[in-house]
Amino acid sequence: MRNVGFLILVGLCVLGFALAPYLVFFVAPIEPVQGLIQKIFYFHVPCAWSMFLAAIVCAVGSVAFLFKGRRWGDELGSAAAEVTVLYGVLVLITGPLWAKKAWGHYWVWDVRLTTVFVLFLAFVAVLLARRFGGPARRRIAAGLALFGAANVPLVYISVKLWRTIHPETTVVRSLPTKMRIAFFASLALFTALTVLLLWIRYRLERSRNQLDELAVAVSEQVEAASERR
Repeated sequence: MRNVGFLILVGLCVLGFALAPYLVFFVAPIEPVQGLIQKIFYFHVPCAWSMFLAAIVCAVGSVAFLFKGRRWGDELGSAAAEVTVLYGVLVLITGPLWAKKAWGHYWVWDVRLTTVFVLFLAFVAVLLARRFGGPARRRIAAGLALFGAANVPLVYISVKLWRTIHPETTVVRSLPTKMRIAFFASLALFTALTVLLLWIRYRLERSRNQLDELAVAVSEQVEAASERR
C-alpha cells in the first residue's frame, strides 16, 4: 500500500512537471506592467507555501517527540526541517529577483520579508542544533522547530496587520482566469513534490536510525563474545 501511494505521488509530480510549465509559460498571459519577470510568481508563491507546509509538519513531529517521546516524531521533524530550509532558500532567491523588478530593490526590510527570513533562520538553527547540540540535540532542535513554526501564521497575516509593500493574500482571487489556472497547477505540483520529498527524507531518516541501532547491536555482540573468550 505504501508503494502504491509513493508511485501515485511520483506520477502526480511527473504529470505536474509536464503540465504546470506549459500553463505558466504558454497559457498564462504576460503581465502588462512587470512583463515576463512576473512569472516568477508561479514559482515563488508555491515555494513559500511548501516552506510553510514543511514547517508545520516539522512542528507536528516535534510535538510528538517532545511530549510523547515518539521516535517517528523526531525522524519526521528531522526530515521536515531540511525540506523547510530547502524551500526557504528558494523563496529567498526568487523573492529578491522579483522584487528588483517590482520595487527597484532586491531586498527591503518589509514586515513579511523580515518574518520569512526569521522563519528561515529558525530552521537553519534547527539543523545546526541537530548536528552540534550535543546529547540533548534532538530536544533542542524540536524546541527550536516549534518556535520557527509559530512564525508561520505571523508571516501569513503580516500583510493584514502592518503596512507593507508586499501584495496581500487576496491577490490570487483577483488574477485573470488563465493566470489563476496556471497558479493552482503550479501550487498542486509543489504540494505533491513537497509530500514526496518529506516521504523520501523520512524513510531515509528511519532507515538510518535502524542501521545505527543494528550497528550498535552487532558491536555489543562482538564485544560480549570477545569478553567470553
